[in-house]
Amino acid sequence: MSYIGRFAPSPSGPLHFGSLIAALGSYFQAKSQQGQWLVRIEDLDPPREMPGASSLILETLEAYQLHWDGEVVYQSQRHELYQEQINRWLQSGQAYYCQCTRKQIKASGGFYTGTCRDLALQNHQQCAIRLRMTHPIYQFEDQRHGTLSIPTALADEDFIIKRRDGLFAYNLAVVLDDIEQGITEVVRGADLIEPTGRQISLYQMLDAEPVSYLHLPLALDESGHKLSKQNHAKAIDNSNPKPALLDAMSFLGFDIDKEIQSASVEEIIEWGVQNWRVEQLPKATEITPIFSNRSL
Repeated sequence: MSYIGRFAPSPSGPLHFGSLIAALGSYFQAKSQQGQWLVRIEDLDPPREMPGASSLILETLEAYQLHWDGEVVYQSQRHELYQEQINRWLQSGQAYYCQCTRKQIKASGGFYTGTCRDLALQNHQQCAIRLRMTHPIYQFEDQRHGTLSIPTALADEDFIIKRRDGLFAYNLAVVLDDIEQGITEVVRGADLIEPTGRQISLYQMLDAEPVSYLHLPLALDESGHKLSKQNHAKAIDNSNPKPALLDAMSFLGFDIDKEIQSASVEEIIEWGVQNWRVEQLPKATEITPIFSNRSL
């Protein structure tokens, strides 16, 4: 089977240093295996999106010479696919309506315990939709970190596939999209280790072959917080991409000599493809980067 990877940012803001690490890791892993690298915009949550962010993300990828294969896919254009699957599960009884609030679940210990599972609720307007957990995943194999464990309470939980506000849940959308696009491996940040168990469960419920997973270290700021749009991480520079590119590649374990540092962005990316090895990645799942070429 030929390799198909992807980079799937959400358009809640421009790409920052942490996003660049995920983009580079997924790109190098795909291209080092002569595979395809797809881009999918995960625009599932309009209230959290920044106007123009989708176009800005694509411009940034081009500025850093990260050229994708095929057409860009937008989750906002795929609602019908998600709803059709939910309808099949509702009809079969695999999914059900749930009226429990976050406050109620927090009061009962923080995990949903199946309160509405057998109530046969029909009040669609005030309910989320949950999936009966019939294939819990307690551990999985990561390409760099080996066996990773999922907390039992999380693995056993009937999780939401459509929210009370009518928005589709990330776990459902990402798995349906990865299956339809033929993704063979998911390379992403270590902050998504815990949802991986639920996603593998979905593959099994859908009788689909799960993908392999490679989780990259998270970049932390000086306060120990993940670099993210929510934490106001600074956007990377489209007009001068080389400094951030070199720092991100050093973060990913590349030993970059002066000759490579003086090359063009395109040449640096090609060198990265030729010299990429999963074994070079740090074993840690969280790292505070040392910025030799730029500052946050």
